[in-house]
Amino acid sequence: MAERDPDTIKKDIDAAREQLASTVDILADRANPRHLAERAKTRAVEIVTKPAVMASLAGIGGLLVVLAIRRVRNR
Repeated sequence: MAERDPDTIKKDIDAAREQLASTVDILADRANPRHLAERAKTRAVEIVTKPAVMASLAGIGGLLVVLAIRRVRNR
């Protein structure tokens, strides 16, 4: 194995330490419960605002209203 200059080794270690610190910071940000909740909320809003989903939800809502009215009238 070729011998390396101690200064080069120190620079390599410092670079690896910086990269590791950056990776840990990124992982901590991704695992933050507040950020997880925000991302889940954003995804849910994106899904619900699609036209097909909105139409389905409106249809289900209308059906529930009709069923509730029928139940009240049959009492």
